[in-house]
Amino acid sequence: MQKMLERLTGTDTPEVLVRLVTHTDEICSACPNNLDGSCRDAEKVQKHDRAVLDLCGLTEEQILGFDEFTSLVQARILTAGRRAEICGGCQWESICANRKSRWEA
Repeated sequence: MQKMLERLTGTDTPEVLVRLVTHTDEICSACPNNLDGSCRDAEKVQKHDRAVLDLCGLTEEQILGFDEFTSLVQARILTAGRRAEICGGCQWESICANRKSRWEA
């Protein structure tokens, strides 16, 4: 994940465009739940992904700048206090709940 964030946000990197999907993608490549391109927890992950898209007013397969995407997530989910609606049942929830967002102004 760290390598992916560096690719998306590097200071010498021009605006990176991302395609929004609710299935396994490049970010999932090193995940232990990625079983030959299929997610072991696909239903749960798709539910979370769709909730993010809905709250941000985005659609699957939409292409936009990574900076625009993170700004929408920050404003409409994190700053708005809606993260627990999406991630409340996640095993990593306590880690994220106790960390400041990297995109918080």
